[in-house]
Amino acid sequence: MSFPIDNLANRIPFLWINPHYEGTQSSSGLGLQDMLDAEARLARFAPLLAELFDEAAERHGIIESELLEIPKLSQELLPGARILLKGDHDLPVAGSVKARGGIYNVLCFAENLALENNIMPIGGNTRLLNTEKARALFKKYTVSVGSTGNLGLSIGTIAAAMGFKARVHMSSDAKEWKKQLLRSRGAEVIEYDGDYSSAVKQGREESQLDPFAYFVDDENSRELFLGYSVAAFRLRAQLKLRGIQPDERHPLFIYLPCGVGGAPGGLCFGLNALFGKAVRCFFAEPLEAPCMTLGLITGKHDAISVYDIGLTNHTSADGLAVGRPSAFVGRAIENIVSGCFTVSDESLAAFARQAKTLEGLKIEPSAAAGFPGPAMVCESDYCSNHGIAPENVTHILWTTGGRYLPDVP
Repeated sequence: MSFPIDNLANRIPFLWINPHYEGTQSSSGLGLQDMLDAEARLARFAPLLAELFDEAAERHGIIESELLEIPKLSQELLPGARILLKGDHDLPVAGSVKARGGIYNVLCFAENLALENNIMPIGGNTRLLNTEKARALFKKYTVSVGSTGNLGLSIGTIAAAMGFKARVHMSSDAKEWKKQLLRSRGAEVIEYDGDYSSAVKQGREESQLDPFAYFVDDENSRELFLGYSVAAFRLRAQLKLRGIQPDERHPLFIYLPCGVGGAPGGLCFGLNALFGKAVRCFFAEPLEAPCMTLGLITGKHDAISVYDIGLTNHTSADGLAVGRPSAFVGRAIENIVSGCFTVSDESLAAFARQAKTLEGLKIEPSAAAGFPGPAMVCESDYCSNHGIAPENVTHILWTTGGRYLPDVP
């Protein structure tokens, strides 16, 4: 095995720099106009979301998170560096980054049904989808998804709230509290002994047998991908308020926890579309489940699994417990992701505790996967090889889940 594969197989935390980075994507078939369309759709649906969810009403139906200063945590992670935190762990309605793509995907499906059945005209008042006529239509359909937890929570919540039958196929990695929360919100949870891929496979096959079923395919969904990408517009506005205008000499380094790849891939795509080489994205994965790293290093994408190199895919980072990456996402970002790194479960737990102790943040272990990134990247030769002065970098940790995490003593 090559050196990077040896590190993965031997469970050694390490940073891999992508030799195929070009700074421009070419294989997704999507572009800036698709992102603008997605942003416009979310704006149209804001009144409906505000009507459905009190949490969303606080922001007038816009599902968004804060860009936070974390001075104490920053000093611990990389003294002297400017490190901010994009708090998707606290996104309303679903409590994770999956609120972005998951809610957007279901809204796309609902809008198409409404247009086909003359419930709402093109560009019409989206609150018409919360009427008795719309709900009579929606209750005929089942929206389903396979998930380790957070995407299921997002899809199940929005689907049930709109009147669809919601079925969430949960892998063995899913936390019990997420299953209970889903059931309390009106979703049906189907549990499996197998891993994420097994849950997705079962959910997909079941949906294919039902003409009134819609399956949200986390492994191959353009809608999920675009829903995540819209975050780039929101981040740009937040940076502007702080006087931060990235360029190639003053770049953003962004650290994204990664499971199957949908959320970090969509975010990476959106950020690259807006900022080009002024943003450098790094994916973070658990030692036992570095599926995207493996797929990118080998160029095999979904044709290789972490099981193939002797890893178990068992990790406390349930949202990242994926053995095989998305082929769609891997190919879409293989020329725009700057690198990947791996982190142990022990470190994830320690970083999550630090976030709570130092900054009062409640995050899941998986949401802390990006925390070692600033030190790993800046202590490598990445900056010198790319002509970047480390002191000119603004680092952004992207946290991904935690709002509904049960309080424990």
